[in-house]
Amino acid sequence: MKISKGVISKGFVLSGIMNIGGVLIFSRFFTNEVISETDPAVMSNFGLLMIVVWGLIFLSIAQKHEQLNWLVGVFAIEKFVYGFNWINWIWNNDLSAVYNQDQMAGIFYAIYGINDWFFFVFFLYVFIKSFKSI
Repeated sequence: MKISKGVISKGFVLSGIMNIGGVLIFSRFFTNEVISETDPAVMSNFGLLMIVVWGLIFLSIAQKHEQLNWLVGVFAIEKFVYGFNWINWIWNNDLSAVYNQDQMAGIFYAIYGINDWFFFVFFLYVFIKSFKSI
């Protein structure tokens, strides 16, 4: 399967929007205490802010990803780490208890890892593709 440069650029934009929009919507602009209390090591307000920063970084290289292939590799690692953390969290916590406290937090914890795994595959594809076109 071959994905065009334009579609890849849109993937970077979508990833940025998902990070920024997802955090701002589900955290209610950093006021949803259930998200930060549920996983304070990763999803504190500071952690959520850093996810927004990652989103800004994804947006910033959308048109220059071909020149920054090693950075794209770092993005794949970042998404893998968050995806792995999500699987660990899902296995060791009660998602329904989060839903009972706050539906938005429950939705956030139900889907954030799916998003991270999807974009891990996307960034890994772009990273590998960059070496095949050299």
